[in-house]
Amino acid sequence: MAEEIKQPITNNARPAFNKSNDGFRPAKRGFGRKQEANDGIDSKMLDLARVTRVTGGGKRMSFRAVVVAGDKKSKIGIGIDKGKDVSQAIEKATARAKKNMINVVIVDGTIPHQVEAKVGPAVILLKPQKKGRGLVAGGAVRTICELAGIKNISSKILSGSKNKLNNARATMEALRKLKAR
Repeated sequence: MAEEIKQPITNNARPAFNKSNDGFRPAKRGFGRKQEANDGIDSKMLDLARVTRVTGGGKRMSFRAVVVAGDKKSKIGIGIDKGKDVSQAIEKATARAKKNMINVVIVDGTIPHQVEAKVGPAVILLKPQKKGRGLVAGGAVRTICELAGIKNISSKILSGSKNKLNNARATMEALRKLKAR
């Protein structure tokens, strides 16, 4: 058996405090805290675009990230955010996706009824399927359904829109419309 190495306990793990009159007021919210990395929520990047804002002084470039986050147990969220670099945009979009999660009605691995949604130019049709059929969907719809935990579904993009962001928003709207029978 391997022996455990015991290290002396140091007092480095004290919470941060503001310097105030009483001296014991906690620091600002979120300061010094580490976010839990393993909270059971998976995320996938759907789209990454370089966007430009033209001002009088020239062009300002930034990155727009579209991230889908879900726990594969009926919770799903979509986050869109911009940042000066790619990693900042992805982090911000992931945080926004986790914040804006909705519950999806799932019955026996599929949705309870057929639903259609239109957001902007994108029109999406979702149909329930028998057990064992699998995910018959592509693009943004497939990613969202996988992360929501839907095992059997058939979908069709009825519009001519190939825009991933609009299709993702339409899929989220369709999932929001679902009602339990």
